Amino acid sequence: MEVIIMKNREAATTLTAKLIAAKVKSKPSCVLGMATGRTMEEVYDMIVAMNLDFSSVTTFNLDEYIGLEGTNKNSYRYYMNENLFKKINIKLYNTYLPNGMAKNMKEECEKYERLISDHGGIDIQLLGLGKSGHIGFNEPLSSLFSRTREKALTQTTIDQNSGLFDKPQDMPKRALTMGVGTILEAKKILMLATGKDKAEILAKAVEGPITSMISATALQLHPSCTVICDEEAASDLKEKAYYRWIFQNEPEWQPYR
Repeated sequence: MEVIIMKNREAATTLTAKLIAAKVKSKPSCVLGMATGRTMEEVYDMIVAMNLDFSSVTTFNLDEYIGLEGTNKNSYRYYMNENLFKKINIKLYNTYLPNGMAKNMKEECEKYERLISDHGGIDIQLLGLGKSGHIGFNEPLSSLFSRTREKALTQTTIDQNSGLFDKPQDMPKRALTMGVGTILEAKKILMLATGKDKAEILAKAVEGPITSMISATALQLHPSCTVICDEEAASDLKEKAYYRWIFQNEPEWQPYR
């Protein structure tokens, strides 16, 4: 795992966008794992502005609410269409999300796993960090070997996300999500965390013990995981000096300094 500390939120999101862009340029037929959230909107805005060729790119999203049609403005399908897919030249049939309206959720999850495998796996998986340390909707006690499945959402997650709904009570209480094990099979992982409110949980995720109570700690096991954060999110990290040294001295980061 590498931790890259940028001076502010804009610098962190810019670096994240540049790393995604580099993969699209070096491998035009790459498979990208996508995430949602307010910070990701900034990343996607930057990617759109780069005018990249996405015509051969395939994407798989981490998760989707159960019970929301893709046309519902609170669904992650709607989010991805409006914030990214409609603004680039990607083929919509190459963009995949779990189907939260499927008649058989177990079969849908198994199908999603097969689709990822059939496409050769995910080249870069983009992640945000939930306030409880979850990645995707892998809430506390999620198995670190878990696969795509149906999950009940914690009250913390519901409280955090329900404000985005016109009627908070309409927020689904369940979702489909890639499992921790599914995420760890990506060839490269980028996790983006910004803001002071992420400082405590980021320190636990990066420097704390690996535990199913905080699914992001499993990223410590991945051979190629880069955590990108701003100074505020990094404020509780113990090894900040070392992380800064990595960015300033490792040759791979020279083009981004």
